[in-house]
Amino acid sequence: MSWPSALAIYFLFWFLALFLVLPFHARTSVEAGETLVRGQAESAPQHFPAARIALRTTAVATTLFALYYLNYVNGWITADMLDYWN
Repeated sequence: MSWPSALAIYFLFWFLALFLVLPFHARTSVEAGETLVRGQAESAPQHFPAARIALRTTAVATTLFALYYLNYVNGWITADMLDYWN
């Protein structure tokens, strides 16, 4: 696998991990006991820790990519193993 391909696949894992990490530890203003600002959606988070979310996303994406790459190198699960009709 060439490094541009590996980088592209890593970014795909990163954005997948971002959507997996975003819902955790999100508290709305209502849950935190604060009043809503006029025009604020009730589902809007009270505080958005972007650095913490980026760090967690990077950790999850790196783990997933490492498993993917180890499978790519070692051939633990191949397309032939997943083909039910052959």
